[in-house]
Amino acid sequence: MKSEVSRTCVGCGQMHDKKSMLRIVRNMQGEIVPDDTGRMNGRGAYICLSESCLEKAVKRHGLDRAFKQTVSEETVKSVTDYILSH
Repeated sequence: MKSEVSRTCVGCGQMHDKKSMLRIVRNMQGEIVPDDTGRMNGRGAYICLSESCLEKAVKRHGLDRAFKQTVSEETVKSVTDYILSH
């Protein structure tokens, strides 16, 4: 029997099934974007599909640490919009 693959949320720090989470990717051009497919090339981080986890990730600099760079307000807004639409 195949076990589920788990990932840690950069916001709340909890382990969840990766299929229930949003993967965010820094692609080769340096853009940080939501990854619908979970297969985009680049450095990835996972976050729960909740606005509260995104707020925690921003407050605790979880996204900055995951991508080893400062994440812009514009990027946070695009991820927030994506989470709210799903």
